[in-house]
Amino acid sequence: MERQMTSSRSAIVIAASSDIGANLCKHWRGKGWKVAGTFRSASPNVEELQRTHNVELFPCDLLNPDSIKNSCSALANTCPNWDVLTFAPGLQDPIGFFEQVDFEKWEQGVNVNLLKPLEILHRLLPYRNREKKPTVLFFAGGGTNNAVVRYSSYTLSKIALIKMCELLDAEMPDTRFVIVGPGWVKTKIHVSTVNAKEAAGANFHRTLEKFQKGDWIPMEKVVECCTYLVTTPCDAISGRNFSVASDSWGTIDLEQALISNPEMYKLKRHLNDWEGT
Repeated sequence: MERQMTSSRSAIVIAASSDIGANLCKHWRGKGWKVAGTFRSASPNVEELQRTHNVELFPCDLLNPDSIKNSCSALANTCPNWDVLTFAPGLQDPIGFFEQVDFEKWEQGVNVNLLKPLEILHRLLPYRNREKKPTVLFFAGGGTNNAVVRYSSYTLSKIALIKMCELLDAEMPDTRFVIVGPGWVKTKIHVSTVNAKEAAGANFHRTLEKFQKGDWIPMEKVVECCTYLVTTPCDAISGRNFSVASDSWGTIDLEQALISNPEMYKLKRHLNDWEGT
């Protein structure tokens, strides 16, 4: 649900060639937004975004410092007053128990999912459109409410992003920071699990079942939720962690609940008020 005009906006999508990133680019271009972004390597998806949808894309390898610097410079020149900055990279590797995985690959996962996106954010924040209160959008993953074994690099990164949204919301009142869990969406990220049968454990079978039954969160619903979050005039969404599948996003009732409860949809200990006997 969008209650605000969505034309004349400028959006940047990091990892625009990802499944979710590409769909956001197409949807926002269809609304008349100016959209720019990054891609890791050339592909038919990248070519379609550039030629068919007129999305301005720049190469960016999140494990290459010079590539990050050059892409940020290009994005700053292309969108000097961006309204929306979205981060869509996702890497589940390495999959397996922490003590058994290659730590260098584990560290790379944290870099791709957490540290390098935050570096890009740091570089691009000076170019935000402060007059319209811009929005920064991240994507969360599983593990917020339980311990997801065998995916520690990915899970740690996503939980850290949830807390980072809270921190940035407290530090920068002129900008909104929000994170959303898309749920089980049919994207390339699940290939890592399918290719790691032994290391993935029970999640391997759960993922196969999703493919077999087609039991996915529709991409259209993810795009609709993301568009709502970056266009709603409700500032109370900032600093929160949303779920595409579980939350009543787009409703006045939810917005009023967020306004009345500043701790809602944030990382907290359970039973904080327990005193014992």
